[in-house]
Amino acid sequence: MDRLQSMRVFAKVVEHCGFAKAGEAMDLSNAVITRHIADLEDHLGAKLLNRTTRRLSLTETGQAYLERVRQILQDIDDAEGIASATAHNPSGTLRIFAHPGFGQQHLAQLLPRYARLHPKVTLDVTLSERPVDLHEEGFDVGIFIDTQKFQAGMETRQLAAAEVLLCASPAYVKSHGMPRRPEDIAQHACLNFSYEQIRHHWPINGAGNSTVQVPITAKVVSNNGHLLRECALAGMGILIRTSYILGDDIRSGRLVRLLPQHHLGKLSVMMSYPARRLQSPKVRSFVDFLVTSFPRPETDPWLSAV
Repeated sequence: MDRLQSMRVFAKVVEHCGFAKAGEAMDLSNAVITRHIADLEDHLGAKLLNRTTRRLSLTETGQAYLERVRQILQDIDDAEGIASATAHNPSGTLRIFAHPGFGQQHLAQLLPRYARLHPKVTLDVTLSERPVDLHEEGFDVGIFIDTQKFQAGMETRQLAAAEVLLCASPAYVKSHGMPRRPEDIAQHACLNFSYEQIRHHWPINGAGNSTVQVPITAKVVSNNGHLLRECALAGMGILIRTSYILGDDIRSGRLVRLLPQHHLGKLSVMMSYPARRLQSPKVRSFVDFLVTSFPRPETDPWLSAV
């Protein structure tokens, strides 16, 4: 029989001074109560109770055993209470790995809202574009764009779509003119990401949805998107970045979208996390929070607001 249940039965028999009353309290038959006590005594190799037709009493061994059993049962009840409370009140350190562009521009805005909802959770956030194995490195949740290499061993779902845009500051456009067709970009100063595939050319969809490989002259080259954005805001040249980076700037007028009738491609913002059955309360609460924050994962929320 279940050893723990036998301990509970033993403690209840002593509490109610009899088998029948203990059975009523636990909704068990007298036979089951008797069997639990007998199995417990057989397992221990010691008599726990003196039983007569008129009274029940503890043996010396039974008294010592009862004290430990009560402590064990109390510890178990306390542990279950803590686990139950944690399930409703997520706590502990939540380790998040995120793409820098999304992290700096949007995760930084989302985290304060999550922290207000779950004040017992400590947020440990790493922003990087490097390849990563979430499980191996102990991350709880990962947020990526679909061009980023990662190993998750977890479930993955799309949070949102994002379009790649061309932008420049109003001051730059006023000084250097508005490009009217993809080929015009070749005559402008460009702020370029140091990816090999776009180091010297930008692919822009032209007439008939054909892609034009436009040669560029880079004024600034960097692996840091935040730096390039600041250079664009300062009027240094044309920037190629995603809508989740540039949407707020376009909406406010700090940057102007160029060649809106042409396209440079789309990306997906993805989230990786453990399977539902393996999620801790803190992970489940954060995953649910992000899903609620992006209710239409197939759409581009930043471009639609521009």
